[in-house]
Amino acid sequence: MSRLARPAARLATGSAAVARGLGARLTTWVARGRRHDLTGWRAALGCWLRLVSLMLGVYLLWRLVRAVPALMWLLSTSWAIAAWRSGRRAPTDAKEKDTATPDVDAVRTLLLTLMGDGSGVHLRTVLAHLQEHGHWEDRTVTDLRAHLQRLGIPHDRGVKVAGVPTWGVRRRDLEAPSPAATEEPSTAPSTAA
Repeated sequence: MSRLARPAARLATGSAAVARGLGARLTTWVARGRRHDLTGWRAALGCWLRLVSLMLGVYLLWRLVRAVPALMWLLSTSWAIAAWRSGRRAPTDAKEKDTATPDVDAVRTLLLTLMGDGSGVHLRTVLAHLQEHGHWEDRTVTDLRAHLQRLGIPHDRGVKVAGVPTWGVRRRDLEAPSPAATEEPSTAPSTAA
């Protein structure tokens, strides 16, 4: 039984990574349907159309599998192969995550650059920028939020950019001194007699 534990763990880890990656790519694709030159419901119409087309595709795939059940063997084999390959890369990815922690100041600079003249930036915009430049592949906004939390960078659910509130970072929070910087003077030894 223990001989099967390692391959099973590799398949489980790889399957989770494939599912996260697929979910992140689909989420990014749907989010890119948003029009930034419009406001209100018209701006989000592209996202809704992409979401409807995605649901239609899932429904058609389900109907196809119902009509041709042997297709499920092909789909499950493809998923297992992708999970097996992804499971092999998972331990090295975990090491890279631990060793490649950027400087807090570099992250603040990136966020301020992405804000431009605005008062804030949405995390999905930050994630899309990182993925366009070959970073943070197969990651989600939730992963980015956890990373910002570890770095001590404040983020909030109600950040409005172009009138739309969602998870993001405000300029005023970035320009305020970080909690680590305010704690440093208090740890210095007192010179008072």
